[in-house]
Amino acid sequence: MTGCGASLSSFFFEYDTPRIVLIRSRKVGLMNRAVQLLILAYVIGWVFVWEKGYQEVDSVVSSITTKMKGVALTNTSDLGLRLWDVADYVVPAQQENALFIMTNMIATLNQRQGTCAELPDAKTVCKSDDDCDHGSTDVHSSGISTGRCINYNTHVKTCEVIAWCPVENDTYVPRPAFLKAAENFTLLVKNHIWYPKFNFTKRNILPNTSATYLKSCIYDAKTDPFCPIFQLGKIMKSAGQNFQEMAVEGGIMGIQINWDCNLDRASSHCLPKYSFRRLDNQDSDHTVSPGYNFRFAKYYKDANGTETRTLIKAYRHPLRHHRLRKGPRKFDIIPTMINVGSGLALLGVATVLCDIIVLYFMKKKFYYREKKYKYVEDYDQGLNEALRTE
Repeated sequence: MTGCGASLSSFFFEYDTPRIVLIRSRKVGLMNRAVQLLILAYVIGWVFVWEKGYQEVDSVVSSITTKMKGVALTNTSDLGLRLWDVADYVVPAQQENALFIMTNMIATLNQRQGTCAELPDAKTVCKSDDDCDHGSTDVHSSGISTGRCINYNTHVKTCEVIAWCPVENDTYVPRPAFLKAAENFTLLVKNHIWYPKFNFTKRNILPNTSATYLKSCIYDAKTDPFCPIFQLGKIMKSAGQNFQEMAVEGGIMGIQINWDCNLDRASSHCLPKYSFRRLDNQDSDHTVSPGYNFRFAKYYKDANGTETRTLIKAYRHPLRHHRLRKGPRKFDIIPTMINVGSGLALLGVATVLCDIIVLYFMKKKFYYREKKYKYVEDYDQGLNEALRTE
């Protein structure tokens, strides 16, 4: 209890104030200056020069629209001679933050609802009706089993199903890609940005861009870095990919638009920078279900009024576009003063560190501690005790 009372008394009735002690020591002096230089280098070099701590940062409001152009001509035994334009290979026509381009396909023509033989696999191959369960279905099947075993072809029998017939056969993916000419298709990207706090707007089609130039230019990082029209083959090449190989089973590409705007400079220096990369895994450890594909159908009625459809399994390139930014930034006195004050406060770390070294680790620590601290009694209390003594 005595110790606790003494601690409370010390806490409430004692006051400490800094005392300046000049220590003539080369080691301590050099250490103090070194720490101060490191702090100044951090504040000036990192906070102000690199991180632009004297500027205020705003958020961005941005929009992106895209437009594809290009035609391709194919000639196959199923479809014959056919021309493909944007309405055929961009499905759906509009998508948020992405554009889907079909580069390969498996088409199943003239499907009608009825009964037919299922596609052969380990579960559907049969020898008699006993091998087929009536009414059974599977997530990988094309329809519902009728319980009958019928000829799929002259060599194989499979279970009959109620389905869209004939069933799709996607065992073999066309090689080379069906729309291999898509390598030369072009993509126009229009990006608008607005910084509300600074009331600053700009778009990636720069003010000095003419209509003539826009019709003829193709983006190139060296010769045309600000052209907003991209050739699909060059996009893949910039990302280190081969378009014809990727077009067979599809893949996901990302287009990044980086706006790094310092609004303390002229607005003409606020320019977009483009970069490209493949987003889906493509390596030896990820070989199951590669690429990107989905199915859609085109419905119509034949001459007899029967509902018919063409089923298409499309292998596609989703092009996803993103906005990156390191700003925008503009000078403001408030963050400048805050960072200056923080830097001055950090300089006190040098004094604290040197005090710890001097008072606890040096050989003459007791001597320095004696010079550092001086204990002074209350003046009135000391005067009263002196009078009583007299």
